[in-house]
Amino acid sequence: MFFASDNWAGAHRSIAERLLQESTGFAAAYGTSELDRRVEARFAEIFEREVSVFFVATGTAANSLSLASVQRPGGITFCHSEAHVIEDECGAPDFFSSARLVAVPGEAGKIDPDKLAKKIAGFPADAVHHGRATAVTITQATEIGTVYSLSEIDAISAIAKQSNLPLHMDGARFANALVALGATPAEMTWKRGVDILSFGGTKNGCWCAEAIVFFNPEQAKEMPFIRKRAAQLFSKSRFIAAQFDGYFENNLWLDLAGHSNGMADRLRAGISGSNSARLAWATTSNEVFAVIPRSAAKVAEERGAKFYEWPVPTATPELVGSEETLIRLVTSFATTEADVDGFLSCLVA
Repeated sequence: MFFASDNWAGAHRSIAERLLQESTGFAAAYGTSELDRRVEARFAEIFEREVSVFFVATGTAANSLSLASVQRPGGITFCHSEAHVIEDECGAPDFFSSARLVAVPGEAGKIDPDKLAKKIAGFPADAVHHGRATAVTITQATEIGTVYSLSEIDAISAIAKQSNLPLHMDGARFANALVALGATPAEMTWKRGVDILSFGGTKNGCWCAEAIVFFNPEQAKEMPFIRKRAAQLFSKSRFIAAQFDGYFENNLWLDLAGHSNGMADRLRAGISGSNSARLAWATTSNEVFAVIPRSAAKVAEERGAKFYEWPVPTATPELVGSEETLIRLVTSFATTEADVDGFLSCLVA
């Protein structure tokens, strides 16, 4: 019963086999192999337009280098106050981009458009002492399991475009959000005004495969140098390409995300029907946040369940009672119905 993180899951067998196939023979290095080029072309097919694609190893690298590519001196990047880039990346986006991250509040883990507009207005172009607005980044799916609707992305994009700011999407759980919305990759990105995407595969069945996708290749001219300087240009990059090759074959990536979301739905339904636990808030991706008795948490841990106790939001301290705890449960492609049902059995009063 492993619900600590989808990063805890292994690699899907089809992707592992694709890596094994690629492990023999020779291929051109540094992203110039036939396989690299074929997978880059596959990205263009998936997103229904010409794109520039750069493989990297981690989501932190994808986010940091994406933001670095659009920065200028004194740059300010706006993100949600709970976004991964500002909370969990050890300052890497600031370090690689030489820009500051400015937090924007908003309910359900999403940037509030009106508050974003006010934050941007606080950094006028001629205010040299304060810095200047240079980018906006959103997380899809969010850090608390919610998903921006297409209209919500439109609203954020419109504000960014009014200030001539590029819009970046942190898609560490891109496939989970896509399946939850029932949208196409194009509909959730460039058709909404997204300029750059951190496309994640690691959380959804890959070994370590992330990509930076530029929807306007003209914006990507500096990225080869930025990636190299950041030590993210792999000599044997075909092994990242091979993972994506297996990931995309027969829409495996969407099937894996659908399974993961489905297991989260099963958890949500079981917790909602419990007489001792409840959902902390509504989610639609593969993350579930629940308030459960501390005694039930102890039982679950004793039976081998792995999950994280989560900080209670400061805005809602009343969410959790004195004998309760807030936990995060994350499902993955490897989660089974037995895992879910085993955890739910621990909640029986």
